[in-house]
Amino acid sequence: MANPLLRTKSVEQSIADTEVVGTRLKKQLTAWDLTIFGVAVVVGAGIFTIGASTAGDYSGPAVSVSFIIAAIACGLAALCYAEFASTVPVAGSAYTFSYATFGEFVAWIIGWDLVLEFSIAAAAVASGWSSYLGTVFGTGPAAVEVGGHTIDWGAMLIVGVLTVLLTFGAKVSSRVSAVITAIKVAVVLLVIVVGAFYIKGSNYSPFVPESVPGEKSGVTLDSTLFQAIFGSGSSYGWFGVLAGAGIVFFAFIGFDIVATSAEETVKPQRDVPRGILGSLAIVTVLYIAVTVVVTGMASYKDLATSAGEGGEKNLAYAFSLNGVDWAATIISIGALAGLTTVVMVLLMGQNRVLFAMARDGLLPRQLAKTSDRGVPVRISVGVGVVVAFLAGIFPLKELTMLINIGTLFAFVLVSVGVIVLRKQRPDLKRGFTAPLVPLVPILSVLACGWLMFNLTLETWVRFLIWMALGVIVYFVYSKNHSILGKRERGEVIESLAD
Repeated sequence: MANPLLRTKSVEQSIADTEVVGTRLKKQLTAWDLTIFGVAVVVGAGIFTIGASTAGDYSGPAVSVSFIIAAIACGLAALCYAEFASTVPVAGSAYTFSYATFGEFVAWIIGWDLVLEFSIAAAAVASGWSSYLGTVFGTGPAAVEVGGHTIDWGAMLIVGVLTVLLTFGAKVSSRVSAVITAIKVAVVLLVIVVGAFYIKGSNYSPFVPESVPGEKSGVTLDSTLFQAIFGSGSSYGWFGVLAGAGIVFFAFIGFDIVATSAEETVKPQRDVPRGILGSLAIVTVLYIAVTVVVTGMASYKDLATSAGEGGEKNLAYAFSLNGVDWAATIISIGALAGLTTVVMVLLMGQNRVLFAMARDGLLPRQLAKTSDRGVPVRISVGVGVVVAFLAGIFPLKELTMLINIGTLFAFVLVSVGVIVLRKQRPDLKRGFTAPLVPLVPILSVLACGWLMFNLTLETWVRFLIWMALGVIVYFVYSKNHSILGKRERGEVIESLAD
């Protein structure tokens, strides 16, 4: 009998399991639907804030170069995801890919990691949606005080509404997402066009400001791993441009969720790679255009956190410096629309990862039962309840960096997995092949490793604690209930068909 920690689930078995009655998702998505999902989850409120703040504090006008570097790093991982998704068109994304290459234990670990990433991300973005709701309607925070505790009813409301929507199936969700995404992209294009009229060439000089060394300080949990080892870094200069790339990289996070919908795609070998790479190309163009405009409208010195009234500067601030105050409302509407689709696609991604894990028996298998619409309703509702609770009750700002380390960890495993599967199964049909393997996956690992190196020690500690908890759950429950393990032992697999 194979070592349960190392036993792999063959690509053929993974694909065969997608046709089992009772746990079957409906194939109904196209490349356009997947591209919409990718743009929907990546373009959020960050497009209106992260470029301005990074220019002011790290990169100067060269922040557009930071975005290009980040896009290249993200593109390396995207190529690996595209190959895997076209080879193993099954729900679960990095979890499923890891099961086919590294074995059950690593698959469980990455699945457990994705649970943390998607849940906190969805709850945190829902909280952001709630704050923008108050801004747009001028009502203040969408929250109430109950027994001395603040209940964010706005965040709970959006999670509840989107959870109901997701139970109607991926196609319905795609149509709603397309409408809302069109609104937020229209807002982005509007601010780009209007802002272009206020660009001053002098604001681009110097394009790469002279480096300013950071102050040295003792190592704390707020220090990055890089700072803990080498001391403080610097702002501006080319080091600042690289540091800025590490920050804006996280504005691209989300394209990997497209891979979780592979099983629901009509022609996954062709359309999933198109959805992943197409959405990444679109958001890259939008991000660069916004940063070029914002750094042309205002001097990078005015966008620094220490400038003016203090606090993080954003695109609306650049407009206000030019007397275009009405833009703040338009930008808030765009942010509200943007965050709506981000929450929806994050919830859907979380549902599909848990569905894949439950179908494999690593979580209670009854959760994987699908409805007549081909939707895992039990998981969808359960995820909605948990995320609504997190978003409505807990302050999540301090935990959001866990989203970053979780995503980068998944990127590393998928990148290495492409090399492993190429060697183990060269015979597999690949609808898309990443170029220059193993060079591209290796560069992806190095890029992700550098970004992880720039995360705080506190983030690393919390991440390791969560992973340790996952190891306990695996050995207490998942290892003994694994469907793959039961097949090896010759046990009968229960049917979830009616």
